[in-house]
Amino acid sequence: MTLDSSFKVATMEGRKNLKAKNSLFSSQIDFVKGVVSLDGFPPDDRPEVCFAGRSNVGKSSLLNAITKRKSLARTSNTPGRTQQINYFSVSNKLYIVDLPGYGYAKAPLHEVKKWQKLVFSYMSGRRNLKRIFLLIDIRHGIKSNDIEIMNLLDEAAVNYQIIFTKCDKIKGQTLENLVMDYAKSLDSQIAVYPEVIISSAQQKEGIEIIRSEIEKFC
Repeated sequence: MTLDSSFKVATMEGRKNLKAKNSLFSSQIDFVKGVVSLDGFPPDDRPEVCFAGRSNVGKSSLLNAITKRKSLARTSNTPGRTQQINYFSVSNKLYIVDLPGYGYAKAPLHEVKKWQKLVFSYMSGRRNLKRIFLLIDIRHGIKSNDIEIMNLLDEAAVNYQIIFTKCDKIKGQTLENLVMDYAKSLDSQIAVYPEVIISSAQQKEGIEIIRSEIEKFC
């Protein structure tokens, strides 16, 4: 897919030795802890990547697909189910971090603000954080709270990459047109990685590409 912007769509081309690298996700993956305060983070003794996105963007389903686990991250039809920063250790080499969904959450306002403060502090201050994967539901596009997160990361010079989720729900030229439109809107962002990933947890589309991106940091 050719985009009329400075971005391109990540493909399998040029990703040699991918099968060998993907063995990382056939190894032991353990839940480490759920963090609810700034003093609760584990030691920053290894690289980590995190997954962020609006509530109900499909983050848990995508994490389960990436890690080849059925229930590593809990899935729910209730937006805002994840209420802590969840740490998972991959082969004792890398952390995968599942952030609380932002936007709508079925929780009191003061609790939502508490999560937001914790998440913003984490994303801008964690020195071993190598990349943030920012998930966007292709059906709903980039919303104001997504832009708010991106602007924060631009200001903090923290690298992030866009993953469009649930792409099996939209077909053919319509999907291509949406990706092109959304990519154009990202041209003004500073710290965004210049490759977008098209994904579907259900159809396993884009999963190997995401795994190969994570492998870069081991």
